[in-house]
Amino acid sequence: MTDTASQPTTDLPPAWEPATVEAELYERWVAAGYFTSDAGGDRPPFCIVLPPPNVTGSLHMGHALDHTLMDALTRRRRMQGYEALWQPGMDHAGIATQNVVEREIAREGLTRHDLGREAFVERVWAWKGEYGGQIQGQMRRFGDSVDWSRDRFTMDEGLSKAVQTIFKRLFDEGLIYRAERIINWCPRCLTALSDIEVEHSEDEGELVSIRYGDGDRSIVVATTRAETMLGDTAVAVHPDDQRYAHLVGTEVELPLTGRMIPIVADEHVDPEFGTGAVKVTPAHDPNDFEIGQRAELPAITIMDERGVITAHGPFEGLDRFEARPAVVAALREQGRIVAEKRPYVHSVGHCSRCDTVVEPRLSLQWFVRVAPLAKAAGDAVRDGRTRIHPPELAKRYFDWVDNMHDWCISRQLWWGHRIPVWYGPNGKVMCVGPDEQPPPADEGWTQDPDVLDTWFSSALWPFSTLGWPERTPHLEKFYPNSVLVTGYDILFFWVVRMMMFGLYAMDGVQPFHEVYLHGLIRDETGKKMSKARGNVINPLDWMDRYGADATRFTLARGANPGSDMALAEDWAAGSRNFGNKLWNATRFALMNGASTARAVPARETLTEADRWILGLTDALVSEVDRLYEEYQFAKLSDALYHYTWDELCDWYLELAKVQLAEGGDRAEATRAVLGHVFDVVLRLLHPLIPFVTERLWTTLTGGESVVVAPWPAASGQPRDPEAERHVVAVQKLVTEIRRFRSDQGVKPGQRVSARLSGVDDAGLSALRPAVASLARLNDPGDDFAASASIEVAVAGGTVTVELDLSGTVDLDAERKRLAKDLAAAEKELAGCDAKLGNPNFTDKAPAPVVAKITARREIAVADIERISARLSAMSNG
Repeated sequence: MTDTASQPTTDLPPAWEPATVEAELYERWVAAGYFTSDAGGDRPPFCIVLPPPNVTGSLHMGHALDHTLMDALTRRRRMQGYEALWQPGMDHAGIATQNVVEREIAREGLTRHDLGREAFVERVWAWKGEYGGQIQGQMRRFGDSVDWSRDRFTMDEGLSKAVQTIFKRLFDEGLIYRAERIINWCPRCLTALSDIEVEHSEDEGELVSIRYGDGDRSIVVATTRAETMLGDTAVAVHPDDQRYAHLVGTEVELPLTGRMIPIVADEHVDPEFGTGAVKVTPAHDPNDFEIGQRAELPAITIMDERGVITAHGPFEGLDRFEARPAVVAALREQGRIVAEKRPYVHSVGHCSRCDTVVEPRLSLQWFVRVAPLAKAAGDAVRDGRTRIHPPELAKRYFDWVDNMHDWCISRQLWWGHRIPVWYGPNGKVMCVGPDEQPPPADEGWTQDPDVLDTWFSSALWPFSTLGWPERTPHLEKFYPNSVLVTGYDILFFWVVRMMMFGLYAMDGVQPFHEVYLHGLIRDETGKKMSKARGNVINPLDWMDRYGADATRFTLARGANPGSDMALAEDWAAGSRNFGNKLWNATRFALMNGASTARAVPARETLTEADRWILGLTDALVSEVDRLYEEYQFAKLSDALYHYTWDELCDWYLELAKVQLAEGGDRAEATRAVLGHVFDVVLRLLHPLIPFVTERLWTTLTGGESVVVAPWPAASGQPRDPEAERHVVAVQKLVTEIRRFRSDQGVKPGQRVSARLSGVDDAGLSALRPAVASLARLNDPGDDFAASASIEVAVAGGTVTVELDLSGTVDLDAERKRLAKDLAAAEKELAGCDAKLGNPNFTDKAPAPVVAKITARREIAVADIERISARLSAMSNG
């Protein structure tokens, strides 16, 4: 029961209009300091970090899902009495931001090189100050209860100090090094790319088989990138492949070049694929580079940073895609082409920023030696310090940490954390910490021109945002973070790296107690959302049409751990309808005197309907608590939905109307029960739909804000099985009477005379008035003559219902109505059969979508049978 400062009012408008109040409510919460964390005090900590969105970004459905779940967890813990910190912030997004500003100055006819590094970086900061961070306003609109007083940016002074500190520590311990390795290279952005910045697509190309050498000493290789053969330094076969055993250790002439290259044995080669022989181009393929390292092969770079051929000869100066057909034509002229397959569909990597085909390139870059860091990250999950939800995704985590390659952390950009390494005379190298002076430029020292991969600074997010490397009160209070919420798609790119750096920087203490991984959002047929497909759903559009609460509730209802979510707009409309239902029901309760100012009377003095709803409410609190602890957002949302709509609104409110009509003590007790159950359900719903619940709860209780209201606790009182059995019996009885009335063509609001037999024997005497009210039945008069009857089996016995339907039905109008309903049901059946009979739908759509169509088909079949039977009966009559 909630204490109240004043008597509540019923001053609620007739309808819930989210657009008129959401922004005002949110700013009131912020101004009141509800979201501000305090590192002092003795309340237990709860900390969750926001995956920092790009400074260039705007709210998309992936963000919206993340934010819904994080906000729900944070709001619940805050209500439970935790000192809750939801840490906000943004990522500087190196490539994305630099590209935006480069496009901006290009409109002025300039390039970044025209401005110079220092002036260009100043322009980026100016752009960030003016345009960056629009997502923050969208987060406020969404209702995110983040601590804005602690907003962070990955290039803030404090976070930059953290980056420089950990870089130097890793460098001094030999865990950061510089070397030539194969990396993803964008010839348009002119920088190395992380794997997550590479998007793969199935592209059409050409597979050509080329004969190297002649006669018994020849060998055939196949490639989709013929131009790279100019940089081949070997042909490799499997050491156990007897077809080529006699060639291993010999040399073969590389066509078009006149160079002799060795034939080497390497276990990486798959003897079952193609001819079982592969060309080895160490400077332009990551697998070939590894073969080259093992066989001590030279690496010949044959194209420059823009993808232009630099190898001496007739192809020099050609773009890589111009060189490819030219090389094939030259080989064909020499009779070296053994086979050609066109089109040949294969996976090709593209830069996620500009869609340029990525080029594997041998380049001098900075790397993190990950082996000891990855082992520590694996151990933390294996020994239970960090738990992954759902547990089955732990295998994917171990697949990453147990098989990691060294991490390329340098980017050839100007925007970002510049690598704190200086090069001096005579090959001297100096790494400078945050509190150290760089060596003097006038003595010949220059700083490394590269910047760090954005993921490097993001990997520090769980502790750099709390003040590390200083031992701040917030760091002491809120590290380790309680839980990380993110999509499984960045398990490696972000989660694993945070685990590695957190354990390293914080002396073996893991960054998270728990990691919850959700799936991706797809369209209603299960396809990935993309602008090209035209199936992208903008959460801002949904908020415009349905409100933030409806958007949030839709996402929560689809969030099963680790599973992708198929999303459709009609679900958002359904969530809006749920909010309207909640609004109308609470408003009805208030208009009828519901209040939390009255204590709920002792249960033995209450009606069975009261005891039933109180028992359900108590059970709901326990169920929602359990599901929150298991991160079962879809199930807890459904539990709240069905309790609110099906049990509270559709049944208890109707039963309460009968009790309120009695007046006196019965009505007063009903008002107290109404106040209690609405108080509880509004608090339970608040983390998911904060705006409508705030407006309703404060009106109901007179309390300050539901944001800081205590989370409901189960009473621990035993449920009343007899009351539940009787109410369930009434539900079945009323439902069957309503169905029979509908089948007979009686209008829903029309009252008919009826006689009920067996009610007392079934133990439903006390609920007889409720049955008559809910089923629209009048007492039989002296001249009662039954014209129809049904028998309903309920727990405790069978109830016979005799009805006088004379004069209640317009037969012609009823036949027309039924014919229209039959046509609609037949159309629905045909539509469902068309989808279920289409393999493109059944094979590709997610299982829940197929199940939904199957369920709709079953309903249509049942409707057709019912309506047809009714029409037949009317014809026979």
